[in-house]
Order: sequence, then structure tokens, then C-alpha cells
Amino acid sequence: MRLFVSFPIFCSIFLFFYSFSNASASIEMSTQPATKAVLAAKSLLLGIATIGDEKLVAVGQHGHILLSDNGDTWQQASVPSRTTLTNVYFFNEQLGWAVGHDASIFHSNDGGLTWQTQQLLPEEENPLLDIYFKSPTQGIAVGAYGKFYRTNDGGKTWENEFHQEFLLADDVDYINDLKAEDEEAYQNEISFILPHFNGIVSNGNTLFLFGESGLLAKSTDFGVNWQSFDSFYQGSFFSLETSLTGTRLVAGLRGHVFRLHNDGDQWQEVITDSSALLNDIIVGPDNAIYIIGNNGMVLISSDDGKSFSKHTQKDGKTLIAGQWFKGRLIAVSDVGVKVIQLPQR
Repeated sequence: MRLFVSFPIFCSIFLFFYSFSNASASIEMSTQPATKAVLAAKSLLLGIATIGDEKLVAVGQHGHILLSDNGDTWQQASVPSRTTLTNVYFFNEQLGWAVGHDASIFHSNDGGLTWQTQQLLPEEENPLLDIYFKSPTQGIAVGAYGKFYRTNDGGKTWENEFHQEFLLADDVDYINDLKAEDEEAYQNEISFILPHFNGIVSNGNTLFLFGESGLLAKSTDFGVNWQSFDSFYQGSFFSLETSLTGTRLVAGLRGHVFRLHNDGDQWQEVITDSSALLNDIIVGPDNAIYIIGNNGMVLISSDDGKSFSKHTQKDGKTLIAGQWFKGRLIAVSDVGVKVIQLPQR
């Protein structure tokens, strides 16, 4: 059995924040409200999203959820838990959801000012890593070891789904035999046998799922059925994005970037001249494409992802996720919010 000891597995420098040995401490933290912290905007933050065109929301360690209308000053929201949050998504200017450790899901219906618990399962000891809603009622949350939760009532209830289609052929036979012989052992095994689902992204009517061991798949029925892409890379993927022209890009370990032009059949590797772990892809104005990663890495493309120039932030801090907001690239990192310094175009 693999040991999953960190939230987003790509943040290896933070391994000490989460392990099975601190389960009791995790339960205690998860049931206490997040405390107000003057330096919250300078603490470990792991996810960032826009709320309409006028606000940003960032989430991270200690249950911190922060709001800003300019990217420089931040207001801390009221959150009912101190569990580490890994990602956040807003369907519109009022309705938002955040996910994190302990299979936690929190919901806001007032633009992020206050949050309510929809799911909190400290006994799971596994983080959720991404969430997406296609309507105010229909949503999906994914995470470590193939965790996959679905709601059809706006998050009032969440149902756990086991997507066996992502198992290897030998594992399918093993799981089916185990289910017939020992239901308890089967339930325990399916909790850890799937690869980590690192993220879920929608483009039009197509949903994309990406994760560990080269996992990359798409669905046209909101995740009920999945079609995996032919394997072309065995490392983990941490971000997928579609450019303004319809070109798809996926990025992950050791500077690897792959490109699929206009829903073609073959993903092509893009040479980046970088070995940094790449965490997020952001599409900016004029179809400029930015990829951010560890060691302050920023890759920039002005030709629809065919090539990238390499730029490194002077402080070398890990850049985990980003958004283009009011003419600037705003990122979250291990030292909080950062405005990325970009070269003159």
C-alpha cells in the first residue's frame, strides 16, 4: 500500500504537514474554527480562484480562506474548521466550494465571506484536491487514492463513487475476486488502490480528469463514464488547461508539458528546458500561456503553447497555483500570495 503523507503530492517540501501518525491531531484541528491571523496572506496557500471579475479567493493551511478585490490586500473569511484546504471553486459571484484534508468540503453562499461544512471525514485521513460544479446543484470533488464524490443537491449530500475503469486489468480481476470473497477486505482495498486524482477541469461539455501515473481522461456525461487517453507519459500531471484557440496543454513532473492541438489524436511533448515540477497552467490575455512551478519557475508561451521561454522568480519560492486578475498574474505559494514579476512583452 502506498503511503500518502501530503496534500497535493506535488508539494513535496511540505511532507511534514500531514501523515497518518497525526490522525488524532487532525481530528481536533478539523473540528475547531479557523483562527484569524494577521499574516494569513503570507502563510502556506494552495489554491486560488476568481469570484466573477472583481474578486479573488485563496485557500490554504489552518483553514485559511482569504478574499481580495485587488490582489494586494486580503480579508480573512469565517471558516468552521482549521483543516488544511487545497482548492476552491466559485460557480458564480455567490456560490462557492472549497476542499481539503479529511475529505472536507465547505460551501459559501455569500461570495466567500462565510462558510459552512458540507462534508468532514477525519477518519478518511485523505485530502480532496479539486472540486467543480456545472450547475448550482451538480458537482464533483476528487482527491487522493481516486477519491470521487458527487452531489446532485448542491452539496447537501455527497455520494462516494469508485471508478474501477482506472484500474489495471490485473487489479480489476483481483478486486472482483476480493469482493466476492471478503466484503470488508474489498472496502479497505478500494480505499487505496486507485491512483491519485489531482484535478478536474471542464471545457464546454467535456470534463477532464488528470493525476498520478500518467492518468488523463475525458468525460462527456459529467464523469459517469470516462475515456482514458492513450498512455504517453508515466509521470504525474498537476494541471490541464485549454487555450483560447482550443489547444489543450497538460503539465506535471520534471518540466514535462504536452500539447494536443484542436482535439487531435496525439499529444506532443513541448520542450521547456526546465526540470522543475510544474503545478499550474494559466491562460492570460492575447492567449499568452503561463506555467508556474517549483523553484520560482515561470514558463511563458506566446505561440499557443508550441514553445516556452523560461523565467525564474528571484526568491525561488514554490509557485503552486495562479490566476490572471486585473492585468497581473497572482499566485499562491509556500509564503502566501505573490504578484509574479513578468518580462516586458
